[in-house]
Amino acid sequence: MKQLSGECWKIRDRFVELRSSWLTVIGEHLEDNHGQILEYWRVEKADSVVILPIQANQIILPPPSYRPGLGKLTFDFPGGRLPEGQSPDAVVPAILQRELGVETAKISQLIPLNSEGWPVNSSFSNQKLYSFVAELQPTPIISDEYVGATYPATSTGVHDLLQSLICLQCRAVLMEWWLKKFGIDN
Repeated sequence: MKQLSGECWKIRDRFVELRSSWLTVIGEHLEDNHGQILEYWRVEKADSVVILPIQANQIILPPPSYRPGLGKLTFDFPGGRLPEGQSPDAVVPAILQRELGVETAKISQLIPLNSEGWPVNSSFSNQKLYSFVAELQPTPIISDEYVGATYPATSTGVHDLLQSLICLQCRAVLMEWWLKKFGIDN
């Protein structure tokens, strides 16, 4: 494996900075380690948390949500932004309550899949993704109004779910869980 050198790129100037409550867009000129000036754009946004909920050996998805970037409804696991100053595991109960109507007491086990957070798109964004598996007590069953789809937590179920999930973050969470479940821990 090639060692990374200590040579740093330098920010020459910031020519755009647009701030909103959702994100900050930044345009900069950077000087690389060869002295070449490059234009780069990046986005700063809050980290996110995605939860794979399992109840009675069924993977539960909330009803589809409209995704403006795609212009359509998609299935996704429960998730949300990580408020500044809060730990990823601390927001899981509120997310599960909001998206699946699950009370904190109904979470029998919360398993982190990654404690450091995965960079979502390291060349374009500072955002990290934290993921968890929430094993839910088998009863009471989640109300139908909160359930968009269920898939068996089996090889066939995961295969079928991968045909429906288009969100790369959700797919990564599902695959990480599946690899850990079968002891193929990286």
